[in-house]
Amino acid sequence: MYKRKDDIKPFESKVWLASPTMHGDEMKFMQEAYETNWMSTVGENINEVERLAAKQSEVNYAVGLSCCTAALHLSIRLAGEKLYGTPPVGHGAVEGKRVFCSDMTFAATINPVLYEGGIPVFIDTERETWNMDPVALEKAFEQYPDVKLVVAAHLYGVPAKLDEIVEICHRHGALFIEDAAESMGATYKGRQTGSFGDYATISYNGNKIITGSSGGCLLTNDKEAASKARKWSTQARENASWYQHTEVGYNYRMSNVIAGVVRGQYPYLYEHIARKKAIWERYKDGFKDLPLQMNPYEEDKAKPNYWLSAIIIDKKAMCKQVRGESKATYEPEPGKSCPTEILEAIASINAEARPIWKPMHMQPMYRMHEFIDREGNGKRRNNDHISIGADIFQRGLCLPSDNKMTPEEQDKIINVVRRCFG
Repeated sequence: MYKRKDDIKPFESKVWLASPTMHGDEMKFMQEAYETNWMSTVGENINEVERLAAKQSEVNYAVGLSCCTAALHLSIRLAGEKLYGTPPVGHGAVEGKRVFCSDMTFAATINPVLYEGGIPVFIDTERETWNMDPVALEKAFEQYPDVKLVVAAHLYGVPAKLDEIVEICHRHGALFIEDAAESMGATYKGRQTGSFGDYATISYNGNKIITGSSGGCLLTNDKEAASKARKWSTQARENASWYQHTEVGYNYRMSNVIAGVVRGQYPYLYEHIARKKAIWERYKDGFKDLPLQMNPYEEDKAKPNYWLSAIIIDKKAMCKQVRGESKATYEPEPGKSCPTEILEAIASINAEARPIWKPMHMQPMYRMHEFIDREGNGKRRNNDHISIGADIFQRGLCLPSDNKMTPEEQDKIINVVRRCFG
């Protein structure tokens, strides 16, 4: 157990990992929804959010939904129907089909594949961006050339190697779904993430770069797909004077009240990104002589939105750390540290940090699913094989990255981390 040094006093108010940053315009548009009595899933705020989201993401259409997970679900359904046709009622759009998926991501990227009856096959991570490895993806297609759908996320606001992933998908006749939940405003070769996929999704969750407290959008250049998604999101009601339904629908539409918050946030997107970048760079400078690295990106191709600042500890500087299913322990060692010790140290001063996303192939619910690395090997190759994603999870963590954190507060966090290596 980490013991806080008495000369480092905890923050009076908690410093969060990432919390909403409000500006005032949000309340104006929420009030507008209230005063006009458009409180449900129709209204000017939703219309404007869809317009702003499409423009910002450089696509033709955006569909405002209750959350990014809903957007991912409808994207899977759209892709499945395009690839395999409309399934019978009660059956999933990708039922029984393998889908290549990011391994190191949040479970929300993967779960919608199961909603539609798909079988996730996890593709290992690469070290240059911590995203899906194009080399491993190519190996996966060599093993399963009949796969026609790829779902990849942009981790912590850093764009994946999009040129390579898109080219591989096109060459194998596969559709590409881009989970840009964490990367709104990030660009790859000057082009917005969310504009590369056949379908893409963004998130307005409470901790994202801009927020509505909840909500998300499905992005596409296909007008028919956007219309289908809107219909499905309102219980798939047919155009009749009574309640008529010919297909399964969902209660997924964005609220006009939530849309008011999102609408008020959009003008501040690049201000938020600038603050996040300053936080990332301050950490990098503060840790420059420590045996650790910041979460990486391709400097010649990508501009992240720096949503979360993360670090990975050099292998030689790791003290012994053991993680179980819900708890972790470590053995302190002079000059060395580990994520568990640093997380406890940051928590001891009333600040929030978190582990790196635990790879999906390590999750109890997905352990029996296939996993492919850049050598074409699966996780069952031998008992001591460790994937790149598992290694990053073992040695990495996310630091407090809140836009409202002051330089003085960040300096204290830097100092606490430095002491862990003392």
